[in-house]
Amino acid sequence: MNYILFDGAVRNQLLPFTFTRPVADIRIGILTIREKWEKYLETTTSTITEDFLSGKWPMVELEENVMINASFLPTEALVEQIKNLKQGEAIFHDEDVVAFFALEDEDIDLDSCKSIEMEGQALRIEHTWDIFKNNGEALAADFELLTAGRESQPISSSNQVIAPENIFLEEGAKVECSILNASTGPIYIGVNAEVMEGSIVRGALALCENATLKLGAKIYGPTTVGPHSKVGGEVNNSVIFGYSNKGHDGFLGNSVMGEWCNIGADSNTSNLKNNYAEVRLWDYASEKFEPTGLQFCGLMLGDHSKCGINTMFNTGTVVGVSANIFGAGFPRNFIPSFSWGGSGGTTTYKTNKAFEVAEVVMSRRGIELTEEDKAILEHVFEETKQYRRA
Repeated sequence: MNYILFDGAVRNQLLPFTFTRPVADIRIGILTIREKWEKYLETTTSTITEDFLSGKWPMVELEENVMINASFLPTEALVEQIKNLKQGEAIFHDEDVVAFFALEDEDIDLDSCKSIEMEGQALRIEHTWDIFKNNGEALAADFELLTAGRESQPISSSNQVIAPENIFLEEGAKVECSILNASTGPIYIGVNAEVMEGSIVRGALALCENATLKLGAKIYGPTTVGPHSKVGGEVNNSVIFGYSNKGHDGFLGNSVMGEWCNIGADSNTSNLKNNYAEVRLWDYASEKFEPTGLQFCGLMLGDHSKCGINTMFNTGTVVGVSANIFGAGFPRNFIPSFSWGGSGGTTTYKTNKAFEVAEVVMSRRGIELTEEDKAILEHVFEETKQYRRA
């Protein structure tokens, strides 16, 4: 069977992260949503997404296909239901379609399909804050999926370890002279990842392939450090997609960082309002600040965005793609894509300048900023110009 992951109705609620990727390529837990589905289905998938992203993530359609809503995370029960789908059938969760069977080039009327109710419960990512809010549950599920029937690499005796049965080191992982407490959640150290000396980790933690915890890092609350990322200072319940750095002291809490981001030394994120009120967050779908239902919510930082040293982010700040923030004071709690500046105001960060920086940053990791990548960023620049002040 051919499986295709589609963005679904929540795509705009997951901006700015879905400006530069399909919903399926959001990381939560250890794996991206696509990687989870492919592990469970034991096959590759393709994607139905926005036209401007489809060149990089094309759809592959065969004679028989099953379309899966990428905002739902897989479970064994749901995967079994999906594998048993037949022509004319669709799986629903309340009013939302989870998956349906489709023939090549067939126009599907979901109202005419045989409706099957989804069995059990499955995590769903509907808003940006769901990424960190549900990270603990997703991380535990991924840990079980990836480590079942396997043996961890040995943990060095130089470390102080609590609940070692909940710790897994992949090949090439290095951990020395650190404190690892996995009694509150699993700790996964990926291939060639490193925990430097003096780090204190209270699980759950996913330190993905080639990622690094810098000297003396303090990590707690379900946190994911994506591939090739470097993290120092204090981090609580946050998700970093990959190829991003928060290498120095400073606090990041209840936050999500995209790829190719950098947070300057001694920068801090507020995750709690002074009056302890519910946090409201900029929502691209409604184009206004929406209630999150959360008391703790920090920073949503889109791909390729960066901040200078000693930057202070207000509670519930949303930063778009390719923004560059610096200077004294608190910037606005919604910073549009391709903005340059800080609390004193911003100007437009021209794409040619942004591309120059991106090329240097990506080349350091041996990755090219392709013409396809540039076209995506150019589209985001045009799509978001309405939010930038002249």
